[in-house]
Amino acid sequence: MNYIDLSGQWELQLSGHKADSVNLPGTLDGNGVGFPDAGANQWHPDAGLGNEKDMLGNTRILTRLTRRNTYEGSAYFTKTFQLPKTEERVFLEVERSRQLSLHMKGREVPAFTSGTISTPHIFEITDYITEGENSCTFCCDNSYPDWPHDAIVYSSAATDETQTNWNGLLGYLRLRLEEKNFITNIRIYPGLTTASVVVELDLSESYEGFLILRSEAFTETITHPIAKTSGRHTVEIKDIKISENAIPWDEFEPHLYNLSVSGERLTEKSVSFGIRTFHNLNGKLALNGRIIFLRSESNCCVFPENGHMPMSKEEWTKVLSVYESYGINCMRFHSHCPPEAAFAAADEMGMLMQPELSHWNPATAFEDDKSWSYYKEELQQILISYANHPSFVMLTLGNELQAGALGHKRMDLLLCLAKELDHTRMYANASNSHYGSLGPDMHSDFYTSSNYYKEHIRGTSANMTGYINEQYPNSRTNFDKEMQKVREEYDKPVFNFEVGQYEVLPDFDECNDFKGVTSPENLLYIKERVEARGLSSQWKTYVEATGELSLLAYREEVEAVLRTRDMSGISLLGLQDFPGQGTALVGMLNSHLKPKPYAFAQPERFRQFMKDVVPLGLMDKYTYRDTEQLTCDIKIANYSNKAYAISCKVFLEHSGTLLAEQQLETVTCPKGELTAAGSITFPFASQTEAKKLTLKIQAGTYENSYPIWVYPDVPLTCPKDLLLTQSLEEAITALQKGSKVFLSPPATSEHFPDSIKTQFTTDFWSVGTFASQDGFMGCLMDPNHPVFRSFPTEFHANWQWWPMCQGRAVKLPENLTPLITALDCYARMRKMGMLLEAKTGKGRLIISTMGLLEQLHYPEVTALTQSIVNYMASQDFHPVEELTEEQLRIIVN
Repeated sequence: MNYIDLSGQWELQLSGHKADSVNLPGTLDGNGVGFPDAGANQWHPDAGLGNEKDMLGNTRILTRLTRRNTYEGSAYFTKTFQLPKTEERVFLEVERSRQLSLHMKGREVPAFTSGTISTPHIFEITDYITEGENSCTFCCDNSYPDWPHDAIVYSSAATDETQTNWNGLLGYLRLRLEEKNFITNIRIYPGLTTASVVVELDLSESYEGFLILRSEAFTETITHPIAKTSGRHTVEIKDIKISENAIPWDEFEPHLYNLSVSGERLTEKSVSFGIRTFHNLNGKLALNGRIIFLRSESNCCVFPENGHMPMSKEEWTKVLSVYESYGINCMRFHSHCPPEAAFAAADEMGMLMQPELSHWNPATAFEDDKSWSYYKEELQQILISYANHPSFVMLTLGNELQAGALGHKRMDLLLCLAKELDHTRMYANASNSHYGSLGPDMHSDFYTSSNYYKEHIRGTSANMTGYINEQYPNSRTNFDKEMQKVREEYDKPVFNFEVGQYEVLPDFDECNDFKGVTSPENLLYIKERVEARGLSSQWKTYVEATGELSLLAYREEVEAVLRTRDMSGISLLGLQDFPGQGTALVGMLNSHLKPKPYAFAQPERFRQFMKDVVPLGLMDKYTYRDTEQLTCDIKIANYSNKAYAISCKVFLEHSGTLLAEQQLETVTCPKGELTAAGSITFPFASQTEAKKLTLKIQAGTYENSYPIWVYPDVPLTCPKDLLLTQSLEEAITALQKGSKVFLSPPATSEHFPDSIKTQFTTDFWSVGTFASQDGFMGCLMDPNHPVFRSFPTEFHANWQWWPMCQGRAVKLPENLTPLITALDCYARMRKMGMLLEAKTGKGRLIISTMGLLEQLHYPEVTALTQSIVNYMASQDFHPVEELTEEQLRIIVN
């Protein structure tokens, strides 16, 4: 087998353009060819979310990245090449393209192997060539006239919201020369003790002989007789014994073997493979019989410099290594399938892979005959093309698919086809089918969803629903009750879907990295608005405050699933910013896969809870009165490849000073299980001031820690010269007399008419997609300000702020600087506060929008209220900014 490389200059013909020369492999975007991006392909093109026309009437796209060049339609690529005299058969191969056809000598060349958006395109051109000079013309059509256009361009495989609907030829672009009879493909399907091998042959003439199969993983060389007439044939050799000394492929030890197949007059061909099983074990995912825990991330094909996914193993090794540094062990490819190079890199690294069909149809999946035909072909080609990669363990038929009876009947047929073709992998009809409203699909091998019917199986969902924002915080919550309901009808593995989606305000430093095919007009516009609002000097602090809160919420999501006994893992969305769909900046990583330059984005902080062994502290709450005691149950989530005998040590510290410690008895922690390791109880000493403590758990070489806040158990006291009231009229009367007033009305829209609802976490995904969200992004404060002297806090919200974040954030006049800033989403950027001070009339005033007086049963609320009162009673309370009575009546009703 010989190859002739056809990369280099090709002639381009394009409707609306003069003939040009382009470099292939590559895309039109990469070659600077196309039209201005007018924003035709957008999820949310409405002006209310930011899109605008400039003075010349051009659209400025503000809900996704802007392509510097765009083109949708037929593009013709022509090359003349020299071919030496040969008796061999000749094939023309393109690794990745869009809908592709080939013409030579005025005739269309039929496909030897049907290409799809996810797999190679192969044409036999033996009968279309002559010795010497030849010419070929590809027509690449990214308008997909014969394929399901809408479902494809909605998917991550071709959406302008991420990688772009590029047009071009990627990966290898080559001639392949073969003998008249040759081995087309080898597929191996190993178990732990036996394997079957499928050998595909293409014979120009009849063949009789033997196939010779050799591998160090086999107990012996296999000699298999065959007698075939001319044509294409598939030969399956079953029950090949695996050597007892063969090492299985595993995430911790990704051992690979070679298999070679040859025969008399058949050129030897070899492939790499790994020995592994991936299956259901008592309702849990298991790798080689070991229960595993998926720590999965959704890759949405965001590659803003090239506008398409990488095509080399070296590039994919770098990409997967970034994810691995954050503790990820499984990559879900959201509505797309990566190329051969990605699987090859994952094989060597021990990364698990979950591709999907290039399919996102939230209404009528597979019901159109064109869609049914195309996705059936794509499924078969994916399973054939990437069959030998042990990293490839799961596949779904697309993202968030919904359909009627016909579509679901066809889903069932596709699942049957997949299992017949390749039984070594697990399949599901969709990721988050019907958003969980129909429950599990009984034909699917696993269930991955955000919901089980109406039950949430993740901590936060669209429009801020979910326990993290609706339930007082603790470190015990899990999904055991939800899983008990699941088990009443479904006994296969379950893991949740697209967990997280906590938005972080944009870091504008990334704008300097956009040097390729896309321009960050959406980010630049936000930056312009930040500058116009005079926020540039403090913007990085805003970003960091939202990032710290996002990290906190991601941790709770992950640990809640680790605390659940019957779930097989968690699938995040996401670690990487998603620059489309209204601009969903949800990541620790920016869209260029670089950690954001802040402490919250450091990989080691994420790995504290995102790894194979995690000590867990289970507590009823994070905040205590000093008359209470801390009770904490310790559990060890062990999803490594070995059992541990562990004796946990638990420490209680204050600012690095050890207050108490306790040694627990040694327990055996089997692999693949959540093990109770004991309980500790620490009484709190009586104290005169609030303190933030740290509960630290050491389990062998593994550590975890939790914040604890302890407050003096004393009633709220208020000096006589300070009025603490909920009444606006009472406050105004006192202010007119020159009094100090702490005004804390109930936190309702009636009392604060020009305000928004707050919640604990940052926004979900983006207001561009979920525009009904109020836009609150957490709170920001100066921890050194004397108003917080009796209330320990960071500059960002932590768990002790949860009750206060169930109130309102009020819009403020420009002259007023709040003591607690309510951060707003990038799309609205309103000036808002939750605690503000001012001179009003003859008096001095503090206003709370947090409903403090209704929540004094929480020790943290009492402590914050007392801290505010103490500040107002001190010499430090001298507000300099003025709030008129008229302005006050606008803020408070």
